[in-house]
Amino acid sequence: MSKPKVVFLCVHNSCRSQMAEGFARFHGGYQVEALSAGANPVGHLSARAIEAMAELGIDIGAQFPQSLDHVTGEFDALVTLGASDPGPRIAARLREDWPVKDPEGRSDQAYLDIRDDIRRRVQTLIANLRSHR
Repeated sequence: MSKPKVVFLCVHNSCRSQMAEGFARFHGGYQVEALSAGANPVGHLSARAIEAMAELGIDIGAQFPQSLDHVTGEFDALVTLGASDPGPRIAARLREDWPVKDPEGRSDQAYLDIRDDIRRRVQTLIANLRSHR
């Protein structure tokens, strides 16, 4: 049985989708394949995102923003976080749009609340994908 593949998409691929990818790798371990991309990626990860994840013992510092153009293959789940669904060019069995606010420019507590919301959503997604295998 192959492991579930998940892709997380946001606009810049520097914060929300990167945190989601980090949580999926952490909570899914070797049983989930996760990646992230952006509609308009920037050249670096958010320092605040790296720091917020490090507080939980999750290192996303080696991840890097990438374009949707680099996303190929078929996925079990495609999750958008503030980005529009790329349509049929990315094949996915399940598509979800998470209404997660952009944490950039928000207070420290709001930033951490958004991080924790992403974590809960990722944990639920992974549980659902595992139960449908």
